[in-house]
Amino acid sequence: MRRWALRLLALAACLLVVAAGSGAWIGRSSLPELDGTIAADGLDGPASIARDRHGVPLITATTRADLAFATGVAHGQDRFFQMDLIRRRAAGELSELFGAMALGSDRVHRFHRFRARARTVLAGLDPDERLLIERYAAGVNAGLRSLDAQPFEYFLVDGEPAPWRPEDTLVVVYAMFMQLNDARARTDVRQGLAYRVLPESVYAWLYPDGTAWDAPLVGEARSVRPWPPADVYDVRRFRSDPPVVAEAGPPPFVGSNNWAVSGAVTGTGRAMVANDMHLGLAVPNIWYRARLVQTEGVRRDVTGVTLPGAPFVVAGSNGHVAWGYTNSQGDWSDAVIVRPGAAPGTYRTAAGDRPFEEHIERIAVAGGEPVEYRVRETVWGPVDDGIDYPDGEIAVSWIAHHPRAVNLAILALETVATAPGALDVANRMGLPPQNFVAGDAEGNIGWTIAGQIPARAAFFDATRPADWSAQNGWVGWREPGEYPRLVNPPGGRIWTANARVVDGPALGIVGHGGYDLGARARQIRDALFARERLTAEDMLAIQNDDRALFLAPWRGLLLEVLDEATVATDPALRAYRDLGADWGPRAAPGSVGYRLVRGFRLEVRSRVFAGLLAPVGTGGGDAPDFVIGNQFEAPLWQLVTGQPPHLLPADYETWHALLLAAVRANIDHYEREYGTALAERTWGELNTADIRHPLSFAVPALSRWLDMPPDELSGDANLPRAQSPSFGASERFAVSPGDEAHGLMQMPAGQSGHPWSRFYRAGHDAWVAGTPAPFLPGEARHTLKLVPAGGTLGSSGD
Repeated sequence: MRRWALRLLALAACLLVVAAGSGAWIGRSSLPELDGTIAADGLDGPASIARDRHGVPLITATTRADLAFATGVAHGQDRFFQMDLIRRRAAGELSELFGAMALGSDRVHRFHRFRARARTVLAGLDPDERLLIERYAAGVNAGLRSLDAQPFEYFLVDGEPAPWRPEDTLVVVYAMFMQLNDARARTDVRQGLAYRVLPESVYAWLYPDGTAWDAPLVGEARSVRPWPPADVYDVRRFRSDPPVVAEAGPPPFVGSNNWAVSGAVTGTGRAMVANDMHLGLAVPNIWYRARLVQTEGVRRDVTGVTLPGAPFVVAGSNGHVAWGYTNSQGDWSDAVIVRPGAAPGTYRTAAGDRPFEEHIERIAVAGGEPVEYRVRETVWGPVDDGIDYPDGEIAVSWIAHHPRAVNLAILALETVATAPGALDVANRMGLPPQNFVAGDAEGNIGWTIAGQIPARAAFFDATRPADWSAQNGWVGWREPGEYPRLVNPPGGRIWTANARVVDGPALGIVGHGGYDLGARARQIRDALFARERLTAEDMLAIQNDDRALFLAPWRGLLLEVLDEATVATDPALRAYRDLGADWGPRAAPGSVGYRLVRGFRLEVRSRVFAGLLAPVGTGGGDAPDFVIGNQFEAPLWQLVTGQPPHLLPADYETWHALLLAAVRANIDHYEREYGTALAERTWGELNTADIRHPLSFAVPALSRWLDMPPDELSGDANLPRAQSPSFGASERFAVSPGDEAHGLMQMPAGQSGHPWSRFYRAGHDAWVAGTPAPFLPGEARHTLKLVPAGGTLGSSGD
């Protein structure tokens, strides 16, 4: 028996060795060719991909179409599986690769029918634009074919890569709409629930459109409204029953920072643009760095970040103009109340009753039978069957559902010569509407909205569900001349950070889509004005600014609550106070005080909001469905400092008791989770990088090879270095157009999506540490030549 056991163990060991060897062979075989020559159909002339020591390519071609082809080759070689996941997720086609486990995601995305919409947009492109994405698709497929084996991920999921199609590039653009917009107008629905049950004055107080933290480019900060008197709103009879917080703040804010300073501020005569776009972090990173150079005809030389799946630079510099984005958080989707028509299967419109238009989406499922998903469309948009709203069904009117919302006008940024000209391009672009900031080599700077803006009728409030059956809510689109813009302000500085940027009529055009609290924008503004001259290194320092200015008042409040009398007989409270007093003040990995002050605010916030909504918890909606607005800080701070008795929930005898309960809840959380001393609860312990490859979620044993290291990170919400474990700066750059050689660029993870590649983690350490790294690709270490079919073949691997 023992002999058989030993034989089985030996056999198992041999199988493991064979499997490991096969896996290593597959991994190495799927690495891209970096040197040599590839002959390919789809090229008019020669092109090249010259990669530096980090894998960042200089891509050169004689025509724009060939440049698109060569960009496709680089993307297909380095990032095909990532591109495949992006298009499949957006189109609702993951189940075809992963089976029934992905049906939930596919149904969410099939609601929007992006594949059909992409085909409509593709058919409407002008011939030159269509040629570019056709050549790009051909290049992606050539890059995929150049691999000796399919990308290693397909062996793990037992799948096959499907060729890239021109329409897939447009599907990738739709994927960005999903990340950056409220795709189902759920914020409108939740605010509508609150509006239905709260007194109007209370609703306006709880959901203001700004605070004293605001730092708009146009307009002023907001003053806080008075709290409602006891005869209007009294919560004293109700218990708050707050949800468990356990240091969990609101979900990561999808946003970014960008700013520009004029040539007078840089001292060189050239403007400078800085951008760090905050997005979910994963392996590989969402962006792919590149420099694209066309050598004949219309000369172009543009460097920055590209989106794998698309043939253009999204943000960067063309030598004359630099540009970047932050998510505008404008109002780009509306919830429409659908009224039933006289006949079954119909609904009311201003033009009379109409039947719903039904689409049956057929979802292919690996290892199973196809699944059908029904989408009911109205003239305003699809009906959200997942919403139970008291006033009727909800249809979603979202700009992404309109062909006008997506186009390739961004290509014009490659050759634009001035900042005002770049703003003109931005107003024509079709992408998720963004705060667009540009600066040029002559020193000019400007801001506007990039993307298409709907024109709304005046009869409804766009922040809540509305009935459009008597009059259509959207009455067309804003023309470029109507867009708000700012050029060369007197201070020579422009900044945006997802907060309110404008006021008055301009704010009416952009709308309120849940923009961020202004604390981050204000800290950036103040840092820009604190220096008379700014360099790229200064810009990077602001991007990495982790000073906790927003929380400073909360630290003061914490120390008032934990006065000597309160902590005299309680060692845990005394330790909390002493650690909170010594906090930096920075969101630094080693700071215990920052973590304690932050946790205190979150516990207080939860208790106060739950108390304020307690009277309406059974009054027509469930309190947990009521979203805490990003501007809630204004009434929150007003209450904890003014402490009106009638707005204190029945759980507490005094406001001091509520504040002290928040501290104790945080201490209890630490004891439950860690069971060790408060002094060991550093911010870095909680804010540890969790930047993962999609497959490591399914196979955790692969984490060591696929994921980025678990570094302790600085930064947090409401300060410039916005950072959580899996959310943060997807890139950082600072550059003056025409002086790109002195610009800076950082990116998490690396260029390659292949863990066997030396470029898989290259540059990641600089992103973690926030140390300077060059904007332009460095000296070429590898050069891959592309020639029209019929040229000489030859290659060598990574």
